[in-house]
Amino acid sequence: MSTMELKQEGPVYVLTLTNGVNANTISADVVGEYHKILDDLEAVTDNAVLILTSNDPKIWCNGVDLKWLITRPPEYFPAYAGLIDRLLLRFALLNMPTVGCLTGHAYGAGALLATTMDFRLMREDRGFFCFPEVDIGIPFTPFMYDLLRLLPDGHAINELVLTGKRVGGKEALDMKIVSAVYPPETLFEKTMELATALAKKDRKTYTHLKLGLRKYLTAFKEARDS
Repeated sequence: MSTMELKQEGPVYVLTLTNGVNANTISADVVGEYHKILDDLEAVTDNAVLILTSNDPKIWCNGVDLKWLITRPPEYFPAYAGLIDRLLLRFALLNMPTVGCLTGHAYGAGALLATTMDFRLMREDRGFFCFPEVDIGIPFTPFMYDLLRLLPDGHAINELVLTGKRVGGKEALDMKIVSAVYPPETLFEKTMELATALAKKDRKTYTHLKLGLRKYLTAFKEARDS
């Protein structure tokens, strides 16, 4: 069963997470779906922008599929962590602008997925951004600590990671986690406005600048692939 859907609206590609019944959580099969879509997006040669959203009004992505993961043998866990790392790295270095349209909760690996986006817009009245790892006993991988540097405020990172605090849209904006917050009825419209503006940027130049700003992540990829 597919858990996401990719549609094109001019130069804007809208990837909608559709597995709200399972909180858009991430299993190995879901990772595979993401990679197939990333293959398609990377093959696009014209100017293009990705919006990552959800059709669930309460949940954007609640991270790891814990119900599935606990059915795996313990020795599988490091391999799964590697799968998540590779997926997050690929989103973070995607060769086009990316905008997260956070319709609801972004927890754990879901919050990390949101972090990979170049810009994040969030619903102002509902939904939380949260790194609950300190409370559920799942530490970050070394790569995930590097990924957190994409968030602009070191104090906010420290508070979120070490307390497991969950923050709504307005507080997330104050902590510089998101670029803007909007009512649910205008959130996607405003996201599309930003994406359309970004689509006018020269993609090669944009990607060069983006990867320059994320040079420490490109170095991580080069070291991994060598």
